[in-house]
Amino acid sequence: MPPDTNVLQRAPARVVTATLNYLVPGAEKPKRYLYDRPGQPEWTGINDPHAMPIADARGREAEFTLERNGFALLRQPSVERDFNDEAAITGAYYDECAAIVRQATGAGRVLVFDHTSRGPNQPREPVMRVHNDYTEKSAPQRVRDLLPGEAAALLGHRYVFINVWRPIGHTVIDTPLALCDAASFTEDDLIMTDLIYEDRVGEIASVRHSPKHRWVFFSHMTPDEVVLIKCHDTARDGRARLSFHSAFADPTAPADAQPRQSIEIRTVAFFED
Repeated sequence: MPPDTNVLQRAPARVVTATLNYLVPGAEKPKRYLYDRPGQPEWTGINDPHAMPIADARGREAEFTLERNGFALLRQPSVERDFNDEAAITGAYYDECAAIVRQATGAGRVLVFDHTSRGPNQPREPVMRVHNDYTEKSAPQRVRDLLPGEAAALLGHRYVFINVWRPIGHTVIDTPLALCDAASFTEDDLIMTDLIYEDRVGEIASVRHSPKHRWVFFSHMTPDEVVLIKCHDTARDGRARLSFHSAFADPTAPADAQPRQSIEIRTVAFFED
């Protein structure tokens, strides 16, 4: 289905201008090392910060869909409230997220395989770089890693990597999530980037800057809401295949705003077509 290129051209209720960290394209493939290397750089890329307008899409939630824009906001209260129990997260909450993705996409099967919690007293901080989590190389490899016995059959059909992003504990005021409308970029904007672990090498996409990029965020997201983010769709029929994204410092947030806490669940949805 062709994307609606007029969605983000309508006058938004509010626009903030904030810094988004893109990447300077270079001759060498950028690398991020995810293990300790004393005296060696963690990151070989060159950040390219740009002040970008980011439209507040609050009140316009229904305008944005996974298939047209690469992301969608849904009201989906969870039975899990504090997200401190790892067994509850990987059990009941994984099941919740699988059901959310099945309902949103019509997928016959959804595998939940990973999660990351971010914020104070969490394993990681919000990512302040424009990026996408999977690439043409790393997406099929992830399926092979997760389901080695079934991968050959599954890779012959459509599959979609979708993240389920939810605030934890309180409404997001500080460091919200910015999402780029899929109708405003091409895959030429992506810069393949290695993630180097001690025992393996993964690949994500960083992004080169373009003034054509149209960004939105959903202000004051609550723990009863989730954003679904497409990270890789194998379909090439005109629908959105991904939406790169980044946390950003909202210059309009009050100085005493609580730091953002969030949980991001990673899923892959499989289809029979």
